[in-house]
Amino acid sequence: MTSILDINKAKVYFDGIFSEPRLAHPEGIAMGNDGTIYCGTENGDLLKIKKDKTGLERLATSNGFILGIAIDSDENIFACEMKEASIYKYSKQEKSFKEFAKGPKIPNYAVIDEKRNCLYVSDSFGFDEKGIGVYKFDLDTGSGGPCSSELFNFANGMCLSPDNKYMYVVESMHPCISRMIINDDGSLGKKEIFTDNIATVPDGLAFDKNNNLFISCYEPSRIYMADQDGNCKILIEDSHCTVMAHPTNIVISKDGNTMYTANLGRWHVTEIDISSLYN
Repeated sequence: MTSILDINKAKVYFDGIFSEPRLAHPEGIAMGNDGTIYCGTENGDLLKIKKDKTGLERLATSNGFILGIAIDSDENIFACEMKEASIYKYSKQEKSFKEFAKGPKIPNYAVIDEKRNCLYVSDSFGFDEKGIGVYKFDLDTGSGGPCSSELFNFANGMCLSPDNKYMYVVESMHPCISRMIINDDGSLGKKEIFTDNIATVPDGLAFDKNNNLFISCYEPSRIYMADQDGNCKILIEDSHCTVMAHPTNIVISKDGNTMYTANLGRWHVTEIDISSLYN
């Protein structure tokens, strides 16, 4: 399958291999209101890339391993902390980084739903057995628990559908993308497979401005694009794993023309020009 975009559409946005602090194998990535990129790293740092790309600011650290991160409209950041099996919250106003909620065995990815005032968190549970894959927590109190009785094969990245009616969830060890309708109380309905025409370890998700679903893969270093019926094409791939090196989580710019990927395999964030998809 030939990719839609050549790898020359991708470039290093910020190289943190020798920066201080170091951008140590980032998995999580999110974008602030002004387009600023935030990352979480393997040593528990929550980092902000300066807009002029001259360096990094360490906002906080958990001294563990931060997986997925999500940022709300007030620029508070929720981080999935693997070592502590917790969800941490960075308060922009208080400049604090504290445990917000617990429950998932391996909290992997967070999705903020401000309409329902809740935080959804995937639980990867384990490599050898299926487990309850999605939790829901109140955004104000952190109280909550499992919001689906469905079992997942390593639940990973998630995203809300553009109409806010469905939750899409990566099952990395299936591999497939599942989706569930969101009930009136915020719980999730019956699981259905949206697409399984992907290989080998999908990780992150993001919708574009035309309601196509981008699926980033830890392995191979590839990003898919699925249409609304789940038909998949390879958007872009790096067979040398250098510019894109195990791109775990992804985020789309406000104008919809640029994608940013975290790279668990290296020390940088990648920028991909996707504007030609809409010409």
